[in-house]
Amino acid sequence: MNVGSEFGFELQVCQWAEEYWPPERSRERPVIVARQLGTRHRRWDTLVIECDPAGLRQRAHFGSDRLDSDLLHVVRHAPAEWQWYRDALPHPGYPWQYVREAVHRAADRGLIDRRRSGNKIQLRRKYEYPDWIHRIIAIENKPDLDASAARNLLAQIERDVALGLADEVWIATEATDERIEPVLLEDVPVEAGILTIDRGDRGPAVANVRWQPRLLAPNDPGTRILDRPDGGGYDASACRFEYADPDWKAGKRRAIAERAYERGWRSYAESMRPDCRHFELEPTESVARPYCRAKCCAQTPNQCGSSCPEFEPEPPTWRQQGWPIEGGPGAGIKRLLAAQRDRKRPEPDR
Repeated sequence: MNVGSEFGFELQVCQWAEEYWPPERSRERPVIVARQLGTRHRRWDTLVIECDPAGLRQRAHFGSDRLDSDLLHVVRHAPAEWQWYRDALPHPGYPWQYVREAVHRAADRGLIDRRRSGNKIQLRRKYEYPDWIHRIIAIENKPDLDASAARNLLAQIERDVALGLADEVWIATEATDERIEPVLLEDVPVEAGILTIDRGDRGPAVANVRWQPRLLAPNDPGTRILDRPDGGGYDASACRFEYADPDWKAGKRRAIAERAYERGWRSYAESMRPDCRHFELEPTESVARPYCRAKCCAQTPNQCGSSCPEFEPEPPTWRQQGWPIEGGPGAGIKRLLAAQRDRKRPEPDR
């Protein structure tokens, strides 16, 4: 494994967060860790969802698949008794025909009860949708934070702090042998926390807090920075921004948490080719990493695909008789990662 790989570093941070978050404190709440999630304008490398234990068990009643914003609108406001859907649900701000479609989707998935009374569609809830999200932690991973990477990162962190969609924002970088970590000398916003990750090729990652983050205000209005001057001597343009109201932020937080609940961080295999005969998971003490035997190196989702010149489908004999896992090694790898992800979801309360 190339220890400089940002993808490999990202997997190690996710593994560490799943086992040891929060840093330097005992765990009081279960966590769900996901990677490469966010909004249309911003995607974070690692997300940690700190969950209310009872709420997380109640969330399990709605299945392992995510609830999108339309489904959330239905299940969160579904009444305890039968009611016409237009009377039961608040106006969504878009045509009712899309709400009706969401009602049917929710019923087809078993999330609500549905019936037709005359020419009206009625619904009632099966389970009350819980407030299971306690905090959302956003971590940006930069193993080698050189000067150019720092300049690109700082603007992103400033936008994260101004918007306040997450409760905390962190930067994770690889530890060095320097007396003062180089990241501490960069002009990082003071609101962002700093983690240094000490990792080896075979051993588990160890994280140290170098700077504690400031708690942001996700329940307050935020500022979405659209454009800002580059700071040149002749740049007198004004910064463009807009306000993000608390209701919008609350909806985005629920939608992000739902996607994290569904995907986790091991979903990288879904965007790679584990059905290639050269694909394997390299076992280490810290995290299993995708490895290509043809290239003798670790793989990333961008490198491992059908366009790879070394791609070779699994031989059919691998999927028959002698292979003990149905579907062949590639399907077995996907099932293994899915099973590890599912173990992080609790069983629902009965």
